[in-house]
Formats: sequence, structure tokens, C-alpha cells
Amino acid sequence: MSAVFAWAAHLYTAMGFVCAAGIAVLIVIGGDQSFRWAFFLMMIATAIDATDGWLARRARVKEVLPRFDGAALDNLIDFHTYTSLPLLLLWRASVLPGAAAWLLMLPLLASAYGFSQVNAKTDDGFFLGFPSYWNIVSFYLYVLHPPVWISAAMIVILSVLTFVPTPYIYSTRGGPMARTMNVGAVIWFVLLGLALFGRAQQPLAAISLIYPFAYLALSATVTVRRRRAILRP
Repeated sequence: MSAVFAWAAHLYTAMGFVCAAGIAVLIVIGGDQSFRWAFFLMMIATAIDATDGWLARRARVKEVLPRFDGAALDNLIDFHTYTSLPLLLLWRASVLPGAAAWLLMLPLLASAYGFSQVNAKTDDGFFLGFPSYWNIVSFYLYVLHPPVWISAAMIVILSVLTFVPTPYIYSTRGGPMARTMNVGAVIWFVLLGLALFGRAQQPLAAISLIYPFAYLALSATVTVRRRRAILRP
């Protein structure tokens, strides 16, 4: 029975691939409505990714199925749902039109580096370097439609930050402020859904920016505290 439960946990993780397939089809179809449903599937994939670790630990998958690497499965799905497909959507939607479109190669390569780092996720609940949240970046660039130079600057800066080994909060793994961030994430998800399919789309999307800005601010606070601790005699 324990093996069935463990395989069920892996199957739950694999549902992220089903989301990825749907996202790819919607991007190929194109058009505003298809893109918005693609973002909705990205939200579902993110929710699966945020909860499958808890389920895997409860199922004791490493102990029950030692020959199957659930972390490898998770990384395969995450690279598509967090990076390659969101970037494909930005290209398909011409968020970076014309000659600027090549900049989308930067986060693709940066994420390949980030996902390949052995210490990308620390034991005390952090990511090292910008954690390839290109699904979130693509959502805001698409819905808010900032000037092209702002979109390009964000893509370049965040790509570079992938290579800078500063800590970013990994709230689903515990660590500092995890409970606050997880509760905030639920409210944020509701706002994202309303921004995708509600009437006041751009105002709601702008309000929802409070959460990612808070995430970056709290992560920066952790970085400052750690550096002060190192410099303290």
C-alpha cells in the first residue's frame, strides 16, 4: 500500500506535465483568450509544485521508491512551466517585438544554469540566485503592457541575478517568514485569477504586485542580515 501511495505522489507531480502540454497548445493557438488560459494553467502547475513536496514527504517516496528520482521529474516540469513556456508565450505575444526578441534567450540560458546548480536550493529554506520565476514575470509583462524598454530591462536584470548567489525565500520548504509568505500567496493567487478573467484586469494586476515586491524585499533583507553577520567581529 505504501508503494501505491508513493506512486500516487509522483503521479500528482507529473500532472504538471499535463498542464505544460495544455499551455503549449494554447500558445500555439495564440490570441488573448488562449494566452490567459495558458497563464491559468501555469497557476495550476505552480500550485502543484508548491504542494507536491509535502505529499512526497508524507508518502516517504525516497524510502519506498529509492530507484525513482522525484526531484528530477520535478525539475523537468519546472523548467517548462516556469521558464521555457512562459518565454515562448512572451515571444508569441510579441511582448518584445522585432529585434528585441533575441533577449528572451538570456533568461532561457540563465535558467538552464540555475536549474543545473547543485546548491540552487539550500537546506535552510532558500534559493540561491533569482529562482527562474519567469511565469510570474511573463504574466505581468503581458497583462500590464509596460513600455518595451522596461520589459527588456527586467528580463536582462533578472537573468543576470540568476548568476548572483544571493538568497531568495523558498517558503514551501519552511524557513524565515514562510507562514506569512504562504498565506500571502493564497491571496495573491486569487488576485491573479481575477486579473486574468475579471473586468478590472490591469488595476488588479497592479495591486497584486504587492506580493512579489514584498517577496523581493524580504529576500533582500535576509541577504543584508547574512552579510552583516559575516562582517560582524
